[in-house]
Amino acid sequence: VKKSGLSDKLSMEERKRQEAIFEVISSEHSYLHSLEVLIRMFKNSPELSDTMTKTEHHHLFSNITDVCAVSKKFFKELEERHQQNILIQSISDIVNEHAQSNFDRYITYCSNEVYQQRTLQRLVSKNPAFKEVLTRIEAHPDCRNLPMFSFLILPMQRITRLPLLMDTICQKTPKDSDKYEECKKALQAVSKVVRNCNEGARTMERTEMMYTINSQLEFKIKPFPLVSSSRWMVKRGELTAFVEENGIFLKRTARQHLYFFLFNDVLIVTRKKSEESYTVIDYALRDQIWVGPCQPEDLSLSPVRSTGMLTSRQPGASHLFRLRFRSNHSEDKVPMILGAEVMNERARWISALGQNNNNNKNQDRSSAMQVEVTRTYTAKQPDELPLQVADVVLVSQTVEDGWFEGERLRDGERGWFLAECAEPITCQATIERNVQRMDRLQGLETDV
Repeated sequence: VKKSGLSDKLSMEERKRQEAIFEVISSEHSYLHSLEVLIRMFKNSPELSDTMTKTEHHHLFSNITDVCAVSKKFFKELEERHQQNILIQSISDIVNEHAQSNFDRYITYCSNEVYQQRTLQRLVSKNPAFKEVLTRIEAHPDCRNLPMFSFLILPMQRITRLPLLMDTICQKTPKDSDKYEECKKALQAVSKVVRNCNEGARTMERTEMMYTINSQLEFKIKPFPLVSSSRWMVKRGELTAFVEENGIFLKRTARQHLYFFLFNDVLIVTRKKSEESYTVIDYALRDQIWVGPCQPEDLSLSPVRSTGMLTSRQPGASHLFRLRFRSNHSEDKVPMILGAEVMNERARWISALGQNNNNNKNQDRSSAMQVEVTRTYTAKQPDELPLQVADVVLVSQTVEDGWFEGERLRDGERGWFLAECAEPITCQATIERNVQRMDRLQGLETDV
């Protein structure tokens, strides 16, 4: 480009648009190369295949060959467009066509994610032969000292990055031009693919989790069918419960350890029998739940009221909140004071039980704190938000012990993550651009 003298003739805005277009082409080339390494070195390795069953092999690699073929065809057309003219007029038509006719292979691959990760963990931890061969392959120069898992997650990373790349082209394209409208259509099409990929992965994970939990619950009260295609886990965990009786706390027998399963439509209260067994003692519909604050001095477990923080005789109850619900098996109103062991757990339970997500979405995005992710964060609980490096998150809640709740810019997904994985964005111009980008990305998706 420099040799041709074109760069000197282009406006700064057009130069940035050309760079954004070229970024799509060059990054697709790099991605395709890595997919070919994954297939050649790992999927097609007879030695590695011999260490596992055909089912395990399918769970690991799914339809990666199809995904690679899609990338190869996509890159071929992008490269041909580049060869036609150094100054690329547009690639939006190519992106739009592939998003509508070929990128559905990504949905299949992403939907398999839960099985892929579990299979890999099991093989590495319980299959010495697999681990030995895998370690040897990973040490090959072609793999650049990268683990197989970093290759397996590439399709998920690539498909979620494409809308951001297309949005950058949109930003650099004059809004009154045909190219801008073409770019918007391409962005809309690829955003729909990403949404379907996310939904596919979520549906598979949720369904499997429902069957697992259903097998672990033992009802001591009238049971109800738990497994439903419209039900999913929001949060689960153990809390210390202090049960009110006629408005007066029981003096000595009030403390109980209860295990809660919160779904999108129902709360199930259990006692834990073992690591994989729970006795159901109560449940309540989600719209029959009320949650609110509570101070330590509101609670007394002995004739002497404690002041300030709870005394050492009350372990695990230093972060309190109130819960009331209408029992769905007895219709009684059940009031509780619940204690969490750490500060962020209280905040997360209040947020989940109070159905705050919808309210938070209405916050003023322009004034919300923004952070950029500097380290990948893997979600370990249903209410956590998985993050990739360079993701931008609008923070809606911070907790002093180092946790943030927020909304991921690229797709509007909400959840909690460790604050140490991100750095605050302080540049006001960047903050404003991010808000505009969020409106574009998410506004387009809702119109699909």
